[in-house]
Amino acid sequence: MLTLIIVFFALIFIGMPVSFSILISSAIYFHFIGELPFTIFYQKMASPTQNFALLAVPLFILVGNIMNETGIAARLFHFTKYVVGWMAGGLAQISIFMSAILGGVSGSAVADASMQSRLIGPEMERKGYPVPYSANVIAYSSLITGLFPPSISLILFGFVGNVSIGKLFLAGIVPGLLLTFMQMLLSWWIAKYYKIQPELPGLPKFKDVSHSARINIWALLFPVFLLFVIRLGIFTPSEAGAFVVVYALIVGRWVYKELTFNGLKKALKNSAVDLGMVMFLIMAAGALGYAIILEQLPVAAGDFISSVTSNQYLILILCLLLVLIFGMILDGSVCILLLTPIILPVLTSIGYDPVHIGIVMTTTILIGANTPPVGICMFTVCSLLKCKTEDFFKSSIPFILTFILFLILLTIFPDISLMLPSTLME
Repeated sequence: MLTLIIVFFALIFIGMPVSFSILISSAIYFHFIGELPFTIFYQKMASPTQNFALLAVPLFILVGNIMNETGIAARLFHFTKYVVGWMAGGLAQISIFMSAILGGVSGSAVADASMQSRLIGPEMERKGYPVPYSANVIAYSSLITGLFPPSISLILFGFVGNVSIGKLFLAGIVPGLLLTFMQMLLSWWIAKYYKIQPELPGLPKFKDVSHSARINIWALLFPVFLLFVIRLGIFTPSEAGAFVVVYALIVGRWVYKELTFNGLKKALKNSAVDLGMVMFLIMAAGALGYAIILEQLPVAAGDFISSVTSNQYLILILCLLLVLIFGMILDGSVCILLLTPIILPVLTSIGYDPVHIGIVMTTTILIGANTPPVGICMFTVCSLLKCKTEDFFKSSIPFILTFILFLILLTIFPDISLMLPSTLME
């Protein structure tokens, strides 16, 4: 196992992609272990792809790309303008509110950050918003999508940890709403400091909001349908993914009439590329996960942490610090696939609810999407808005502190994430 770890970080250091680093280091481990035939390595790579629950990943990736070809984002921009555009820093509020709505469409923070950088970023620049402020608003609001269904991170956690994906989806709603409120409050305060004016001169008229909601009703109903069919047990999350793909095709082609054949081809092509990266990573992590089990690493980690302290709160803090460190140097999906088999048994053994762990762990990992050295959302937004990384990071301190406060609230008050699943799915 020590050889595996050394090889993995050596490959990362020389610039090898994470998925290949995991695969090569795992292959070396199985080659030298000697106790098992090397064919086990291939079997453990293939076995994750046979899991029915994992079918939700390609389906939600596909629906996100189809939605991007239907003009739904532009329609939601129109709707959110009437809902929150009257607040100081109107465009910033629109960005945050759209992320909350689009969390039920893309399921990906990077996809949301990229879309909003193109849609809202130029408008913020034209109206004189400080570029670092705009970049931080878009980058941190995109993290909201990691909590709202159908979050890819929650699907992966449920798959690896054998936790109900339906419960995880429900558990992410209230934390997602809380994070939305906290970010809107922070953005309002900063906008007041910069004297940034609202998009609307005052509170919107009810008829304007209702009219906008009516013309965008099919997009707004998407997350409602998603939770409805899962909550009532009509579909599993994987079957719900198939349902919303059909829903997106019907709405895009025959309701909004913007999904062309070329648009569908583009969506399928982008989905194939996205899925190829995700599934290759899952296959590589499958082999590594088996190596972790063979070496009884979760037991060793639990014994080590227990030897440091017996306080369950300190154990939780140590585990989250480990997740935070890895989240800053590795992609979020990689962290979930690598750390869930280690962290989850340790925390469940001392009484923590696995659904609560999933939400807290996912939130902790999300912080790394906007911090060096990896910071995939940070680099995406900075490149599209032409914002210097150092300027972004200097301006991100209030956003980081807000996110940490949010994480503390989730950790101290587990009912924030458990109230819906305990009420609706027990």
